[in-house]
Amino acid sequence: MPEMSSIPESLRSFAERYTAAGCSQIPDRVANHYSPSGSLCINHGAPAVGRAEIADAARSFMTAFPDMQVRMDRLIQSTQGIEYHWTLTGTNTGPGGTGHCVEIRGFERWKMGREGFIEESQGQFDESLYLHQLKHGVH
Repeated sequence: MPEMSSIPESLRSFAERYTAAGCSQIPDRVANHYSPSGSLCINHGAPAVGRAEIADAARSFMTAFPDMQVRMDRLIQSTQGIEYHWTLTGTNTGPGGTGHCVEIRGFERWKMGREGFIEESQGQFDESLYLHQLKHGVH
């Protein structure tokens, strides 16, 4: 399975821009990486469809974690699509926040459209670990 070294430069550059968008606190920057009818599904939940809903999904994390940082850990190209592996860190100081820091790892499996935007993203992370960290912080 090819990792970053054999990923086309255009795709690696796209993933780097996507990572920067995740750190930007500007939800539309994340959504603009998706096709207008693209979708984002997190942990098998209801998908956010279209850029407005995807921006809302990004906004929920950005609001909860005003200092949120996303790091691209690796990028893998497989027969099932592109796997974008990431680490998210931040302090839950948004409205109603716990004040605790989180550090979660996950990945998104992208199906890219012909125009070079994400057509479909299936995201996954350990939700029980995330909820534990929200309540108790990173240990």
